[in-house]
Amino acid sequence: MLTLEDPYAVVYKQIHAVASPQRDRAEILERSSCYGGSAWARYHYSKGPLVISSRSEGEWFRYLVKTGSPGLELISSKRSAGFESVVINGDEVEVTYAGLGGGGVGATLSRCRAGDVLRYSCTEAGGGKAAKGILVVPRRERVIVGVDNTDSKTIGATWSLVHNIAAKVDCPEARYISHALIQLFPVPTKTQNCVSTAVEFACLPGKEGGMISDFKELLERYSVSDETGMAIYRGFDPSALLPYSQRCRQERITYQSAMDAAKENGVEVILGGTGLIGAVAAIPYYSRADESIVPEV
Repeated sequence: MLTLEDPYAVVYKQIHAVASPQRDRAEILERSSCYGGSAWARYHYSKGPLVISSRSEGEWFRYLVKTGSPGLELISSKRSAGFESVVINGDEVEVTYAGLGGGGVGATLSRCRAGDVLRYSCTEAGGGKAAKGILVVPRRERVIVGVDNTDSKTIGATWSLVHNIAAKVDCPEARYISHALIQLFPVPTKTQNCVSTAVEFACLPGKEGGMISDFKELLERYSVSDETGMAIYRGFDPSALLPYSQRCRQERITYQSAMDAAKENGVEVILGGTGLIGAVAAIPYYSRADESIVPEV
């Protein structure tokens, strides 16, 4: 006879919190097991006082939030669930979820058991009850890896190699979150489609070094180009690089322009082939895969 271990819990695969350096903002990253349920949650959560913006990309639902504890008024069918508070305590982030009925199940059972949660407490949920779940997760920092020029006219594709490397180096200290292809200006030296790649990791502070060294080792081993570029950005918001990236998407850019943009914006050059031009350009388009594939005009 078929049975369900827990018929009313649809447990999220992972939940992370990436904090800004000022600790006034955070991005809550939830890796869903059920898109429909998470889409319902996003609609209601986005109406709460802490949420600045929200979006979904593949399995991931992303909430940019203010930190604090302003309280949350739950209203059936209108604002049935949300973030009651987000508080950063040293190397931990405490997130309080609240919800009514099914939203309360999501706020407790479905999220408290997610991967990488350090500890939690929750009230009874389900039926007509209001429920609350308090999750404590590690405070993480964003690390974005930009890569270009790993293939040749006959072998490979940069985006696929980069994804496979990112998936291989994923670990509790550095979680692989997003992947984006960035359409660049079609220069004569392109392999074929002239796109670079960015992958995003949510990392425990100071513990991403092993991931980066493993990433570089695999990239050097499997790249078939002598001009591979690899660049690293550590920080909450790389949007200062957008003007450079948009130029790369509209016109041919010099190698020195890439080096200047990297230096001015705190980007670390790991591999310095001519692919660095596209690698640096990819960074601010992390997690924006639907936008980054569209050519600039």
